[in-house]
Amino acid sequence: MAVPLDTITKPTPASSTSTLRFAFGNVLAFFILLLIGVLAFSIRLFSVIKYESVIHEFDPYFNYRVTQFLTKNGIYDFWNWFDDRTWYPLGRVIGGTVYPGLTLTAGTIWKVLQSLNIPLSVETVCVFTAPVFSAFAAWATYLLTKEVKGTGAGLTAAVLLAMVPSYISRSVAGSYDNEAVAIFALIFTFYLYVKTLNTGSLFYATLNSISYFYMVCSWGGYTFIINLIPMHVLLCIVTGRYSSRLYIAYAPLVVLGTLLAALVPVVGFNAVMTSEHFASFLVFIVIHVVALAYYIKGILSPKMFKVAATLVVSVGLVVCCAVIAVLVAVVASSPTKGWSGRSLSLLDPTYASKYIPIIASVSEHQPPTWPSYFMDINVLAFLVPAGIIACFSPLSDASAFVILYLVMSVYFSGVMVRLMLVLAPAACIMSGIALSEAFDVFTRSIKFYISSLSESLQTDAGDIVSGNNASPQNDVLKTDKREDAVKERPSRKNKKKDKEIVEKPSVKSKIEKRPLVLPVEASFFALFLTVLLGAFYVVHSVWAAAEAYSAPSIVLTSHSHDGLHVFDDFREAYAWLSHNTEVDDKVASWWDYGYQTTAMANRTVIVDNNTWNNTHIATVGTAMSSPEKAAWEIFNSLDVKYVLVVFGGLVGYPSDDINKFLWMVRIGGGVFPHIKEPDYLRDGQYRIDSQATPTMLNSLMYKLSYFRFVETDGGKGYDRVRRTEIGKKYFKLTHFEEVFTTHHWMVRIYKLKPQKNRIRGKTKKSRSIFRFCRSKCHKNFKMKRNPRKVKWTKAYRRLHGKDMTQDSTFEFERKRNRPERYDRNLTENTLKAIKTIDKVRFRREETHHKNRFSQLIIGWFGSIN
Repeated sequence: MAVPLDTITKPTPASSTSTLRFAFGNVLAFFILLLIGVLAFSIRLFSVIKYESVIHEFDPYFNYRVTQFLTKNGIYDFWNWFDDRTWYPLGRVIGGTVYPGLTLTAGTIWKVLQSLNIPLSVETVCVFTAPVFSAFAAWATYLLTKEVKGTGAGLTAAVLLAMVPSYISRSVAGSYDNEAVAIFALIFTFYLYVKTLNTGSLFYATLNSISYFYMVCSWGGYTFIINLIPMHVLLCIVTGRYSSRLYIAYAPLVVLGTLLAALVPVVGFNAVMTSEHFASFLVFIVIHVVALAYYIKGILSPKMFKVAATLVVSVGLVVCCAVIAVLVAVVASSPTKGWSGRSLSLLDPTYASKYIPIIASVSEHQPPTWPSYFMDINVLAFLVPAGIIACFSPLSDASAFVILYLVMSVYFSGVMVRLMLVLAPAACIMSGIALSEAFDVFTRSIKFYISSLSESLQTDAGDIVSGNNASPQNDVLKTDKREDAVKERPSRKNKKKDKEIVEKPSVKSKIEKRPLVLPVEASFFALFLTVLLGAFYVVHSVWAAAEAYSAPSIVLTSHSHDGLHVFDDFREAYAWLSHNTEVDDKVASWWDYGYQTTAMANRTVIVDNNTWNNTHIATVGTAMSSPEKAAWEIFNSLDVKYVLVVFGGLVGYPSDDINKFLWMVRIGGGVFPHIKEPDYLRDGQYRIDSQATPTMLNSLMYKLSYFRFVETDGGKGYDRVRRTEIGKKYFKLTHFEEVFTTHHWMVRIYKLKPQKNRIRGKTKKSRSIFRFCRSKCHKNFKMKRNPRKVKWTKAYRRLHGKDMTQDSTFEFERKRNRPERYDRNLTENTLKAIKTIDKVRFRREETHHKNRFSQLIIGWFGSIN
C-alpha cells in the first residue's frame, strides 16, 4: 500500500532538542546522585579520621559480637545460639531475641568481599556499614520525593538527608546499630508504596512487601510503617479518593507482609496477636467492603445498588464488630492490653515513668527539648511549613501520604528524642519540596524578566529600523482584527449564555495556568537568602558530624589549655578483666556496660543492655542500693566475683553511676519494696555531701565510687561532677577489695572477699593459713603428718636441697595483692621480661641440678672408697 509523502511526519528541531535535553537531564541527575552518595558516605568518616576504626556506643558491641559469631559458625548455629555469657544464670537465646537484619546484612557483605579476595576484617565491615547505607537512604529519599513532586525536589531532599545531623548521629562510621540499615528500609518501603499508588502495579506491591519484610528484620520500629500506611488508606477512603491503585498498594502488603513478618523469630505470632498490628487488619476489612461496594455499583442499576450497598455495609459492620470482639477478647487477658511498654510510652508519655522505670531511665527515651530540634534538623524546621503548603497544590495521594508521615513523626519525636531519627527523612522531604518550588519561582521570575527585557530591546530596534513604512501594514492589521471581531461577535440574545458558558471557563483556565512571577529584585534577594540558608545548614551539619557525633563513647577526649587529653579508661578496664581474671568469672555492673563487658572482656555478665528481665535488673539495682554486707550476700548468691563501677568525679565525666544511682533505686524499689527512694533524698534533694542521708552514705554504690577518693586531692574529696565535697571521706571496705582502678579513675573494679567460715587450715594458736594445692596434701594434713618428713612434699625437698629455695627470679612470680594501674608500656615490658626471666630460671635450675648430681656422684664414690 502506497503512503503519500505528505503524510509522513518528520522530526522537528524542537522535538529533537527536547529529547536531547531530557537525556542530558537524566545523565546529570545520575551524576548528581553519585556525588550525593559520596557526600553521605564521606561526611560520616570523621570518627575514623580523628580517632580510629572502632565500634561506638554500647549496643553496637553486641551486634559486632553476634556478627562475629555468624561469620565464624554459620547461619544455622546463629539461629540456635544460646549465649551463656549474658544474663547469668538465665542465659539468652540470641537467634530468637534479636532483629537479624543488620547482622545478616553485614555478614553477607563480608562473605561477598571474601569471595572477591578483598581481605577486610569483620570489624572493618561493621564500622563502615552505616555510612554505606546512609548513601542508600539518600538515594531512596530521592526516589520517594521524585514520586511526589518531581526530580528537582528529589535531588534537593537527597542532599538534605545526606547531611542532616539527626541521621548522622546514628550512622557515623562505627555506629553499628539497627538504625544504620533500618532508616533506608523505612524510606524505601514508603517509596515502593507511593510508587504502587501512582502506577497500580502489582510488581511494585510485591517489592513493597519484601522491603517491609527487610524492615521487620532490621528494627522494632517497623510498627510505625504498619500503622501509618493503614491510616493513609483510611484517610483516602473517608475523603472519597478510593481507587483500584489504592487497593493494590495496600492489600498485598497486609497479606504477604504479615506472612513474611511472622517468619522472623523475634516477631513470630506477634505479627497477628499484638495490638500494634490490629489497625492494619481492621482497615484491611474496610477496604474490602469499599472495594465490593464499588464493584457492585459498576454492575447494578442505581436502585439495586442501594439495596446491595445496604446489605454489604450491614455484613461489613457485623464482620468488623465480630473481629473487634475477638481482638478485645484476645488482648483483655494482657495487663497492657496487647501493647508493648515502649508503644504505651509513645501513646501515653507518662506511662513509663509511672509503671516501667527501666524504660524511663534510658536517656534516649526522654522527650526532646526545643534546642534539640534546632540541633538535629537545623533550618529544616523553618522550611517544613512551606513544604506542607506546596504539597497541597495540588493535593494527590502521594503528597497526602507525605503530609501524614510528617505529622505522625512530629508527634512521636516530641514524645521520645530517639524518634527524631524518624522525623529527619520527613523533614528533608518537605524541605526539599519547599526549596525546589522556591527555586522554580525565583528562576522563573528572573527568566521572565530577562525575556521581557530582550523582547523590549528587539521591539525598540524594530521600530527604529521600520520607521514610517510600517503604518500601512498596521492599518491593514487593524482592519483585519476588526473584521475578525465582527465575525466572532455574538448576538444580543445569546450574549448572556456565551458569557456564562464560554467566558467563565476561559477566565478560570487563565487563572490556573498563569504562573507566579515575582519582581526581579525580590527574586534575586530571595535567591541570595536561600543560598545563604543552605550554606549555614552545610556548615552546621559538617560541625555536627565532626565534633558533636563523631566521638566514640568508648574513647573520650577533652580540650584544655595544655592540649588534647584522651581518656581510654573503658578499654583499659576491659583489657585488665580479660588478662587478669578467669574465663568463667562473673562480672556485675549496671546494665549499661553489659554488652561492652561481654564483647571486649569476654566475661560473663549478670545483666546487659537487652533489658528483657526487669526482675534481674532490679536485683542488681537493689544490691547497689544496699549496705555492703547485704550487697555482698546478693552478689554472692549470683556467683559474682567482680563488681565494675563507672565513676567520673575525678575527671568530670557526668554519665557515671552516681548520676544513675536514683534510677537503680527506683528500678530496685519497683520489685523489692524495702528499697525506698525517699531514704536516699534529703528534703527531696539528691545529695552526696555531708547533708546526704545515712542510707545514701552507707550504700554500696557510694562506697565503691568514693573509696580512697580523698587520696587524689590531698584529703578534700571534691567531686567535679556534683561540684561538692563528699560527705563520707574515710572508710574501709569489709566485704569487697579494690583490685584495679584505671588511670583517670573512671572505671573501678572490686573483688568479693571470700567468706570467713570457708577458710580452711586456720589454727587457733598461730593464726596461720595453709593453702593446699590438691586433696592429697589436705588428707595428709588431716592425718597430722609432718610435711618436712614426707619425701614428696615441697617442704621436704627444699629442706634437703633438692630444689632451689632462694633465687631472685622467685620475686617476680610472687603474688602481690595490691591494685596496679594499667599502663600499656608497663604491660609490654612485663611480657618481654617474663620470657627473659623464664630463660634465666631454667638455666639456674639446670645448674642447680648439675651441681647436686655431681655432689651425689662424689659422695657415692667416697662411700665406696
